[in-house]
Amino acid sequence: MTDPATRVAPARGTLPRRAAPALLGYAAVRILGLLVLAAWSAARGSSALTLLGARWDSLWYTRVAELGYGYEVRLPNGDVHSNLAFFPLLPWLERLLHAVTPLSYADAGLVVSLLASLAAAGGVFAVADRVYGPRAGVCAVLLWAVLPVGIVQSMAYSESLFTALAAWSLYAVLTGRWVSAGVLAALAGLTRPVGLAVVAAVWAAGVLTFVRERGAGDACGGDGAHGPAADVRAGRVAYPGGAHEPTRALSVPDGALHATRALPLTPRAPHPTAWRRVLGLLLAPLGAAGYVLWVGRRTGKGPLGYLDVQAGWRNGFDGGYAFARFVADKFTSLPSALAGVALIAGVVLLSVLYATGVRQRQPLPLLVYTGVVLALALCASSYFGSKPRLLMPAFPLLFPLARALARPRTARSALVTAGLAVASAVYGAFWLNGSGPP
Repeated sequence: MTDPATRVAPARGTLPRRAAPALLGYAAVRILGLLVLAAWSAARGSSALTLLGARWDSLWYTRVAELGYGYEVRLPNGDVHSNLAFFPLLPWLERLLHAVTPLSYADAGLVVSLLASLAAAGGVFAVADRVYGPRAGVCAVLLWAVLPVGIVQSMAYSESLFTALAAWSLYAVLTGRWVSAGVLAALAGLTRPVGLAVVAAVWAAGVLTFVRERGAGDACGGDGAHGPAADVRAGRVAYPGGAHEPTRALSVPDGALHATRALPLTPRAPHPTAWRRVLGLLLAPLGAAGYVLWVGRRTGKGPLGYLDVQAGWRNGFDGGYAFARFVADKFTSLPSALAGVALIAGVVLLSVLYATGVRQRQPLPLLVYTGVVLALALCASSYFGSKPRLLMPAFPLLFPLARALARPRTARSALVTAGLAVASAVYGAFWLNGSGPP
């Protein structure tokens, strides 16, 4: 029987056609958010465009695009904020778009974010559709769009670009396109430090596939031309009655992690395209490793130079100690204690969603990716107000909710999504018109 974690509805139409409802719904949610932000900003006498593309991290990215690396700010307390902390892919794209269009660097950043957010929505759909079917895929995209901090998807920040690269890299892994997965993972590693999560997912999937191949070879004891392994390669599941039934989950290229547990993936002999998998695994870490090593050389502090740059921003990895102290400090008065309870409830919810994904047997690369994103976001000693947006790329956490939302009738699901979209739009406008960075 097919693994419940990879059971999907039969494919109907091409992926772009199946994704169209999700993309239209996503665009509607984002347009609503921008309209509410524009109205709210106008009422306060502020500029929505400035809030989206010319404040906080957006300014740092545009400075890199315009002036390159080397800019830093020395604070009175001795901290040094260097733009080396910002990975280069987004500013490279801003510079490219500025060079070929009349757009300013800030406006180019907004256009890149717009296109990347649509690509990210498509990637989220592709992964969810692959694992749970198109209806769950649409719901997953809409839930990602209506996150309370969803307005960041429309800002000149790197979250949308990173999520797009991560989602499509994971989809490439699930469909056995190892070189594409490696290239996209490398680009994700040039976008944000959390690109390590994509690299870890690609490597975990690759190692698992090699292990399964070795086990399959031992089980086959021959060339694999006939028998269970050949059935798997041909996209057929051997059922107890002896019949064979095509299945979309198994009709995938080399290495896709959608096979039954009872049957091996490949024969003893190396797969003819195993070299693609090796190449993909070698490519995956090049982006993150290349930039970190370049920063170390530029600062003269070797491979750990990037950690020193982050320390200047008071960013580090302490296993969650600083975050725990931040939450504990909330319980000094009644109003702040409510915020502390909310923070604890949020962490519990994230843990429950991740545990549900494990229980529902999500494919290994999704679990590895999500786990690393969670660990880096919750266990870092960075600015605590930014943690919600740092968690935004962990979209597989939404899959259990998407499956639940996909069960009711369409009208009821649409009503729930519309309510969440309005709440997200209002919160996003309130949030960006506040005093602090998102």
